[in-house]
Amino acid sequence: MRGPVNSEVRLTIRREGRDAFDVTLTRAIIKVESVRSRLEGDDIGYLRITSFTQQSDAGVQAAMKKFKEQAGPKLKGIVLDLRRNPGGLLDQAVSVSDEFLEQGEITSTSSPRRPEGATRFNAKPGDLAAGLPMVVLIDDGSASASEIVAGALQDHKRAVIMGQKSFGKGSVQTVTRLGPGNGGIRLTTALYYTPSGRSIQAKGIEPDIIVPLARVETLNAGERRSEAALRGAIRNPNERANPAAPGSVAPVAPTPAANGEPAPLVLGSADDYQLARAVDLIRGISLYVNRAPN
Repeated sequence: MRGPVNSEVRLTIRREGRDAFDVTLTRAIIKVESVRSRLEGDDIGYLRITSFTQQSDAGVQAAMKKFKEQAGPKLKGIVLDLRRNPGGLLDQAVSVSDEFLEQGEITSTSSPRRPEGATRFNAKPGDLAAGLPMVVLIDDGSASASEIVAGALQDHKRAVIMGQKSFGKGSVQTVTRLGPGNGGIRLTTALYYTPSGRSIQAKGIEPDIIVPLARVETLNAGERRSEAALRGAIRNPNERANPAAPGSVAPVAPTPAANGEPAPLVLGSADDYQLARAVDLIRGISLYVNRAPN
């Protein structure tokens, strides 16, 4: 299907249960947006990396700059979302990890056949988040490069890892050429290790806090009761007037899909339970730190 930009290609689509049909597409250069970001509320930065491409590190830097401009001193922490991130470029995983680490090893590779060929990648001074609390979200779709980032931040105690155990893709593949015109063969030549020496292969990264994927839904518990709602209640001496009794809370139902079933959960949406837990944790840490005696 590849060809010159702006040229057309016609595809014939066949699906079970319906007649074949043609679709005409216009070829173009497709740039995948690796990093998406926004502020949760006005005080927590949300970073989602869908895969590690050549633009990932630059995207993280731009997002952090935007957070600081928008939130300023109110910024309480960062949520780094690596769920369903299948991996990508090793150098970008190392660079993204380095953005939040001041020093130390990020990852290493080692081969049982060639121990002398071990490589290590170390962090340079400088933390874009300036030590603010971090939560990294992972799941069973987080693999390879995303596991390297999660493992590095976990071992250095730089972030709390939350969600579900990652995929466990910790092997290094090398393409060996077979000669001019004969192609090549991809061989597994080494394994990735976290800074503490843990192998990622087939084991993955275990979260510090296990949180299942779920949807946030407000349940209607009927009318809410309190002392202030009782007839003849004594007024709070610090209040000028007795506050009105709170009313009932209407439930928020999941948006139905076309077939009447609940729509699939969109990661990072308002009803994403794992994200809600991550945001609550950061706000709780910030509140505790600010209340702690000097």
